[in-house]
Amino acid sequence: MNLLMAKRLRPVLLGWAVLGITAVPAAVAAPNVHADATAQKPCCGAITSNGQELESLLDGMHVEQLWQPHLHINWETGEPDRPADYKGPGRSTHCSAFAAAVGERLDVYMLRPPEHGQIFLASAQAQWFHSAEGVKDGWQPLTGPDHERRAQELANRGELVVIVYESPNPHKPGHIVIVRPSEKSAAELDAQGPQITQAGAENHDSFIAAQAFNHHPGAWPDGVRYYWHRVEWASLKSAE
Repeated sequence: MNLLMAKRLRPVLLGWAVLGITAVPAAVAAPNVHADATAQKPCCGAITSNGQELESLLDGMHVEQLWQPHLHINWETGEPDRPADYKGPGRSTHCSAFAAAVGERLDVYMLRPPEHGQIFLASAQAQWFHSAEGVKDGWQPLTGPDHERRAQELANRGELVVIVYESPNPHKPGHIVIVRPSEKSAAELDAQGPQITQAGAENHDSFIAAQAFNHHPGAWPDGVRYYWHRVEWASLKSAE
């Protein structure tokens, strides 16, 4: 018990002494420091050097300024490529274009232009990840009761992890986000899901998966799927 706690407990202890109580109840004798430390312990491992590289890459893409909704954009850069008053197709939201651009920077292919246009690309990507071509290209599903923890753990190690929603309505868009490194606790993971970066109706450098699909009723948590792909950081660094 430290000095400050002893001062705060002194009036209480004097009152107990009057009543003949000499033992301090364990609940007030000292805080459960071990329990507090356990609650704040990272759920999914520390962020490795490759995880730090991934974090830096995602932050450096400036998704909160680029890939803006309601503008027609270049899928690779997020820069507008039509006048601001453009009213044609392809100017809604750009979650899938951003995800594909992240993959391109990591030398990891996912379905993208020109193989598929930007319109309804997220749902097409959701189908592609578990297709024969997606599996051949190295994409693997994350399933089972600990898939959220595994997703965050892989991102902390610098691997590319996506959470994707395929819209059941072919005339409405799906959604896709990138899992970003985070040392959140197990309690935070349970409440929030993995930490993510996204473009979409709202663009966020760092956001929580539990709220990332708010514009897609029925998506979170049971309507989304998780996939991951290994990132060859050594090859990326040697190519710089």
